[in-house]
Amino acid sequence: MERLKSNGGGHVNSAFDSNLGDPPIYEETEFSNNEHRTVRPSVMSAFGHDTLDRVPNINFYRNAGSVSGHRAVRPSLQELHDVFQKVSAYDGEGSEGTPSDDLESAAPIDVTKGAVKFGWIRGVLVRCMLNIWGVMLFIRLSWVFGQAGWGLGIVVIALSCVVTTITGLSMSAICTNGVVRGGGAYYLISRSLGPEFGGSIGLIFAFANAVAVAMYVVGFAETVVDLLKEYAHLMVDEMNDIRIIGCITVVLLLGISVAGMEWEAKAQIVLLVILLVAIVNVFVGTAIPATEDKKSKGFFGYNTKIFMENFTPDFRNGETFFSVFAIFFPAATGILAGANISGDLRDAQAAIPKGTLLAIFITGITYLAVALCVSGTVVRDATGNITDLVTPGIPCNGSSVVACELGYNFSSCETEPCKFGLMNNFQVMTMVSGFGPLITAGTFSATLSSALASLVSAPKVFQALCKDNIYKALHFFAKGHGKNNEPIRGYILTFIISVAFILIGDLNTIAPIISNFFLASYALINFSCFHASYAKSPGWRPAYKFYNMWLSLLGALLCCVVMFVINWWAALLTYGIEILLYIYVTVKKPDVNWGSSTQAVTFVSAVSNALSLSGVEDHVKNFRPQILVLTGSARARPALLDLAHSFTKNYGLCLSCEVLVGPRSEVLPAMNNGMERNQQWLHKNKRKAFYAAVACDNFREGAETLLQASGLGRMKPNTLMIGFKRNWRTAETDAVQSYVGLLHDAFDFEYGTLVLRMNQGLDVSHLVEEEVSVCGPPPPQVAKINEKLVEASGQFKKKQPKGTIDVWWLFDDGGLTLLLPYILTTRKKWKDCKLRIFIAGQPGRTEIDKQEMRSLLHKFRIKCIDITVVDDIHIKPRNDNIKKLEDMIEPFRLHEGSKGRDQAAGIQKEYPWKITDAELSSFEEKTHLQVRLNELLQEHSKSANLIVLSLPIARKGSISDFLYMAWLDILTKDLPPTMLVRGNHKSVLTFYS
Repeated sequence: MERLKSNGGGHVNSAFDSNLGDPPIYEETEFSNNEHRTVRPSVMSAFGHDTLDRVPNINFYRNAGSVSGHRAVRPSLQELHDVFQKVSAYDGEGSEGTPSDDLESAAPIDVTKGAVKFGWIRGVLVRCMLNIWGVMLFIRLSWVFGQAGWGLGIVVIALSCVVTTITGLSMSAICTNGVVRGGGAYYLISRSLGPEFGGSIGLIFAFANAVAVAMYVVGFAETVVDLLKEYAHLMVDEMNDIRIIGCITVVLLLGISVAGMEWEAKAQIVLLVILLVAIVNVFVGTAIPATEDKKSKGFFGYNTKIFMENFTPDFRNGETFFSVFAIFFPAATGILAGANISGDLRDAQAAIPKGTLLAIFITGITYLAVALCVSGTVVRDATGNITDLVTPGIPCNGSSVVACELGYNFSSCETEPCKFGLMNNFQVMTMVSGFGPLITAGTFSATLSSALASLVSAPKVFQALCKDNIYKALHFFAKGHGKNNEPIRGYILTFIISVAFILIGDLNTIAPIISNFFLASYALINFSCFHASYAKSPGWRPAYKFYNMWLSLLGALLCCVVMFVINWWAALLTYGIEILLYIYVTVKKPDVNWGSSTQAVTFVSAVSNALSLSGVEDHVKNFRPQILVLTGSARARPALLDLAHSFTKNYGLCLSCEVLVGPRSEVLPAMNNGMERNQQWLHKNKRKAFYAAVACDNFREGAETLLQASGLGRMKPNTLMIGFKRNWRTAETDAVQSYVGLLHDAFDFEYGTLVLRMNQGLDVSHLVEEEVSVCGPPPPQVAKINEKLVEASGQFKKKQPKGTIDVWWLFDDGGLTLLLPYILTTRKKWKDCKLRIFIAGQPGRTEIDKQEMRSLLHKFRIKCIDITVVDDIHIKPRNDNIKKLEDMIEPFRLHEGSKGRDQAAGIQKEYPWKITDAELSSFEEKTHLQVRLNELLQEHSKSANLIVLSLPIARKGSISDFLYMAWLDILTKDLPPTMLVRGNHKSVLTFYS
C-alpha cells in the first residue's frame, strides 16, 4: 500500500501499512478559536472533523525502545475527557497510553545502523542442522548402533526426536506470541515464566553451551589424533594431543567469533557445503562393491544377514541403553542454535519455528538413514587384516556369524579390541565412504560448525541475561561492541570455560554433563508453553497454532524423566543448582515486570480461591483481622501502617487507604498517578498491604465509600484503623464532624474500630514532601525540629524492647480487644512483650473476678503474666484533672443555661454542634469516667510498650462530636502509644474445638 500525504481528498490510513516504520505525517490546522494543533490526516478524513481521538495504529503499541518503528503516543483519557488542550503527536520517551511500562519498554541494545540480520535459512535452518549433525554423526553414530543394535538404535534416535520435536513445537508457540529479542531460550523462558525461572535457567543454559564448545572441539581433536596415530605422528600421547589440538582449535574459533557474526555466518555456509558432500559420500560409498581391504575391515556391502545380525543389542564395557542414549542425546541439543541468536534474526517469530522444525525433520531422517545404511553393510567387529580368512576344517570363532559365512574369521577380536567394525567410531565412516578424505573433511566441518555455533550462542544468551541485570554482579558482561553489539567479554568467559573442559579430553565424559543442562532448558520451554496455555491469559495468542498444552506438559515430564535416566545424580545436581538460583533471584526480587504466565496463573488462582471462599460461611475459629487503615498516602503515617501490618502480616488483608478531598478535576490526576507509586512503595518496603484511594468532595463520603466497597467476597476488611485527630480543637468544625461521623459509620457497617494515639503524632507527610522536593533526606534543620516525630514514626518497625502490652478490656466487644494484642505477641518483633490484663471489678469481688478472667483466658488458650482487677474506677477523679477537661471543652460549650430562653434557642440553632449544659449534665458520669480511667492508666500503665484500651461508644444523636473528641483526648492524654479498640460485638474468640 502506498503512503499518501493529505491533499484534502481521500487518504490512506498508514496505520494499516504493516511495513511502515516512519511516523505518520501531521499537518498544522487552525480552528475558529485560534487554536493550532497537529492533526493526523487520516483522522480528519475518517470523521470529517477535528478530534484528538486516534484511529488504531501499530505505533501506539510499540515499546519505547523499538528498533522497528517509532513509538506514538495516543491521547490520554483525561486529555479527551477534560477541557481541550494541545497534545504532541509523538514522544520518544514514554506515554500515558500504556498502563505500566516494563523493562521491555527500554531499548534492549544500543545498535547502530548496519547491523547484520539473518533470514530463516542462514539464521536458523543452517545453524540447527550443523549443530544437530555435529560431532555425533561421524564419530559416535555407528558406535551407538553397534552397542544398541539398530532395533534399539532407532528408539534412541526416535526418543531424541520426540523430545526435540515437542520442544520445537512449544518453542514455536512461545516465540510467535510476541516480538522475540536477543537471548534465545533464556529470553523465551524468562518472558513466559518470569525472572525467577529465566534467571536460573539462563545461567545453566549459557554454561551448557560453553561446555558444548568443549565437547565438539574434543570430537574434532579425536579425529585429528586418529589420523596422527594412523601415520604414527603423535606429538606426546593420545590424551595430551587431544588437549593440545583442542586448545589451538578453540583459539582459532574464538578469532572467527570475535571478528563478527557476518564472518561466522560465512564460515558456517562453507562448513555446511563440506558436510553435505560428506553425507552424500557415505550413501554413495555403501552402494560401491566392497574390496578385499574393506571386507577385512568389516564392510561387505548391503547384506540382509548383516542387517539382521545387527538388529539385537550387544552392550559392552558396562554400557546400557541409557548410557548410550546419554552419549547420543547431545546430538539433538542443536535445536536451539537458531533461537540462541534471536536478536540477530530479521523476523525471529517466523524464522525460529520454520527453521527449527525443518532442521529436526531433515537431521532426524539423515541420522536414521546413515545409521541403517551402515548397519546393513558393516559387521560389529573386524581386524582389518586381509589374512584373517576362514580356513577349511578349522572352526570360525569370530564374533560375527555372518562374517564367518562370508569367509572372514575375526576371532582375535575375542581377546583384544578390534580396530574396525561398527564399534569403532570414525574408522567406520571412513571405510564405508566412497572417498575417505571427504569423511575426514565432513567430520572436521561437523565438529567445527557445532563448536562455532555454541561459541556464539553461549555469550549471546549470557549477554541477554546480564543486560536484564537479574544478577547484578554479572552486569559487567552485558556490554557489547560493534554494529552487532558483540559480547566480547562473554566470548572470553566462554573461551575460558571451554578450555577448562577441553583439558578433560574425554568426549564420553563431557557429553552426559551437558545433556542434563540442555534437558533442563527443554523441560522449562515445554512447561512455559503449558503454563501460558493453562493460565488462559488474553495476552497468550501465539500465531503458531500447531501445539497442544498437554503435549507440552508431556514433553516437560519426558525431559525430566530422561534427565534421571541419563544420570540420576547429575539430574539432582542440576535441579539443586536451579533451585538455589531460583531462590536467590526470588529473594533479590529484580525490578522487572515481563507479564509472565506465572502472574497470570497467580491471578486465576486468586480469583478461583476468592470465589471458593465466597461459598463458605464465616466461622469464629477462622476469624482474622482484615484491616482497612486510613494512612493517607502509604508513606504518610508509617507507625499506623506498621502496627496494622503487624496484625495482618502474611495472614490477613491490609488495605492502606487514602481519601483525596477536592474537585474531581483537581484530585483525580494525583490519585491516578499515586496508585502505582504507593503500591510500589509498599512492595519495596515489604509491607504486605494493598493501596486503595478514592476521590471525593469531603472526607467522610470518601471514607464511607471505602468502608462499603473495599474488598472482594470474603476477602474484605472487617476492621477500621485510624489515627487520633490531635488537632481537633483547632480544626474546622466540618473536619471534626467528618472524623466522628466516620466512627459512627464504622459502627453502622459493623466494623471493628481501632484508634491509635501517639503523643508525638502520626502524620509525617510534610517530611515526605520535603524529602521529595530536595530529592533526598530532609535538611538537617527540618529533621531536628521533627526529631521526636521521626523517631516515633519508626517505633513499630523495629524490634520492641522487653516490656508489656497492657490490655484494658473494660467492655466485652466480642473479644477483639483481647485478640489483637495476643496476635502481636505471636510476631517476631513483639515476642519479648508479655500481656497484662486489666478488667473492671466491684469492690470486694477482686479475687472472684480475677479467677473468672483467668479461667476464661485459659479456655481461650491465651497466656498473660498478670491479671489486675480495677475496683476503684467509680471513684470521682481529681478536681485538677476535671478542670483540664473543662478547659479543653470550654471553647465548644454553648452555656445556654446562663442565657434567656429565646437567646439560648437562637444560639443553639446557629451552633448546633456545640456542647450544651444539658448534655454535660446528662453525661457527667461518663465524662468523669474517661478522666478517672486516664488517672488509672497513668498509675498502672505508664511504662507499657503499648496500651490496648476499650473504645467508648458515643450514641448517635445524644453525644455531640466535640464532647466525644474530648472524651478520647482526656482518656489517652500523656500516655505511651495507646490503641482504642471496639469490636463489632460479634465473637471473634471461642474456646470450642
